[in-house]
Amino acid sequence: MLTVSLGTPDDARLEALRQEFEHEASFNLVFVVLTVGATLIASLGLLANSPGVVIGAMVVAPWILPLQAMAFEILRGRLPMFLRALRTLLLGVVICVLLAMGVGHLVAFPSFGSEVMNRTSPNLLDLGVALVAGAVAMFAKLRKDAISALAGLAIAVALVPPMCVVGILLASSYWAQAYGALLLFTTNLLGIMVGAMAALATLERVYRRRLFHSRLGLTSVALTALLVIPLGTSFFRLVDRYRLETKAQQLETVIEQQLRSSTITLGADPAIDMVGISIDWQKNPPLIRAQVRVTDPALPTSAQVAAVQDFINRNQAPLRFRLVVQRSAVDLIGPETAPNPPELEVLPPPALPPLPAGQPAEE
Repeated sequence: MLTVSLGTPDDARLEALRQEFEHEASFNLVFVVLTVGATLIASLGLLANSPGVVIGAMVVAPWILPLQAMAFEILRGRLPMFLRALRTLLLGVVICVLLAMGVGHLVAFPSFGSEVMNRTSPNLLDLGVALVAGAVAMFAKLRKDAISALAGLAIAVALVPPMCVVGILLASSYWAQAYGALLLFTTNLLGIMVGAMAALATLERVYRRRLFHSRLGLTSVALTALLVIPLGTSFFRLVDRYRLETKAQQLETVIEQQLRSSTITLGADPAIDMVGISIDWQKNPPLIRAQVRVTDPALPTSAQVAAVQDFINRNQAPLRFRLVVQRSAVDLIGPETAPNPPELEVLPPPALPPLPAGQPAEE
């Protein structure tokens, strides 16, 4: 029998790693069955708007294996093996999209839940998650004692669910949303691959110099960098939306406090108990709805509501609001009881809140 000597232990370990990646890059029955199963589970979970089912599909999906093999072969400089892994991944993508389109045609939902729509607006945060997850996945591959982290990584950065969303949305002709889901898949794919290459080059000295001397590696980094443009635009839109929502919540709190502390109608009238307010910012001017419980069904009067609205608009000028009061009449039932003498009072009666200086209270 002819035996092959592999020199140092590092050479033997890298050779075993090469054989593992070559096996994981192959398009075989196991890959097909897991892809079909993950696609059907993810598609049904997305349509049912069930996060737990979608997470199950993420764990089943085998796509991170050929993707890691692609990163490994880029640093080794072996184009045929890279193309083999890429072919395996692309065949899995085709199977996934066709199956998801079929499920979408069969179900034909007129609208979709948050599990579908949340995967149509990727941003820079998704790219950051993909880069870190790709690096940790390669670390877990190289350090077998960290292999238990792979299931969590498959959940953190999903590849199959975004492509299922693409297929489902294409089946319903939601072209723009399908593009967003495809962008998320591309972000995860390139982020995982670049992160995996960076981890491999950091952990294995023999591949360190090849990271910036490989054309495929530089191309992958360049494509990932190009993603910053659409992802950055989406990220800053998200930041602006959160900033506006925070400002709206703060303004709503201020208005409610002013109504309770500085108005007689909604703050000091014992016959009117203000439960809370809500503001519909989609209206112009914004619509304030004040929910109150009243013991006198005639209160508050239209004149009182108009006075409160004027009070709000004076305080929030130049922004104007419209106020409507939603009242619920309640009956107070109970016998009269003589008051306790002052020395038996547990708490003193509350003082009326002071009015702001220069601001007349509405009547």
